[in-house]
Amino acid sequence: MNFSLTPSLEQFIRDRAATGDYNNASEVVREALRLLKRTEEQRALKLERLRTAVRAGDEAIANGDFIDVNGDEELDAFFGRL
Repeated sequence: MNFSLTPSLEQFIRDRAATGDYNNASEVVREALRLLKRTEEQRALKLERLRTAVRAGDEAIANGDFIDVNGDEELDAFFGRL
């Protein structure tokens, strides 16, 4: 697999490897990819949780399980009761 890096990313990788925290540039890139993978997995999980919450909200509305709030005063009173 081949890929190109910008000069600034290439320098960043070299700098990270030079700190001694990594043995070489490949380890830096592997760690970056692991972090990207974890970030993407967390994002997908959050998105699925949001979709589940939206479905639950839609079902509640369809079942009439909601209240109407008209204006800031009613909204403040609602949150005051929580």
